[in-house]
Amino acid sequence: MPLAHSNKAHWWYVWIPAFGAFIWFGTILSMLVTWLAQGGTSRPRYSSQDESIAYISDVGADILKPLFVTGCCITAVSFFMSLVVERYLRHSGRLIPNMRRREKVFSVFAVFGSLLGGAGLILLSIFDTKRHPSLHRSFLLVFMVGVILSALFTIIEYRWISKDFRYLRQLRTAYIAKGTIAGILVVLAVAFGICLFVALNPGAVLEWTISFGFTFYLLTFYYDLRQAKGVQKNELNPEAMRRQRRWVMMRQRFGGTRASGR
Repeated sequence: MPLAHSNKAHWWYVWIPAFGAFIWFGTILSMLVTWLAQGGTSRPRYSSQDESIAYISDVGADILKPLFVTGCCITAVSFFMSLVVERYLRHSGRLIPNMRRREKVFSVFAVFGSLLGGAGLILLSIFDTKRHPSLHRSFLLVFMVGVILSALFTIIEYRWISKDFRYLRQLRTAYIAKGTIAGILVVLAVAFGICLFVALNPGAVLEWTISFGFTFYLLTFYYDLRQAKGVQKNELNPEAMRRQRRWVMMRQRFGGTRASGR
């Protein structure tokens, strides 16, 4: 009976990144569909639009600004809370724990990066490109830098944890997925930054692509948090994980020895 309760309890947190990803994807998709329904590339539709392809900020500064601000606020809070909950679950022994201080430090840095990125996302939606172009670009940079730093610190933390527990495939899967998605988004972000000065239409295409791609990065935290389902508090404490690691290493060692003997 307690096991059944354990499997059902504390399941709400896994929906934080899923809900944020859903809201973000829905917001961006609604804005894209609205722009296309208004004529798309046939002619510039917004006062802040300079080329035939509208930027997200152009659509978000017009009639859909309430939707854009709401979507950005929910996404920012969901992103930040996903990192906070992940940090808490590791600290409380419901996810694989940080075995060294350096991992905890990088985890805190990752949370701070998500806070910085989330604040930038909220502020760039409020200070839109039509009324506050300079501030908008500044907060866009803050958003991008915050997300990049958060992703970098998270990947480093996961990589170090994975080195201690090489037999846990889900850890390797988590940091490889994050690294792959974040790496692609960083490359696209650099190209986007260059296009802002030399080719506005390709820059707009890249912005829409990066925004949709960010959905997948948010969903990686759904994969992370769901691993705590059914795990009691302090069940995965550092000492218990050390014992488990020693046992696995001994089993692998003597299992390999017996196989060699045959």
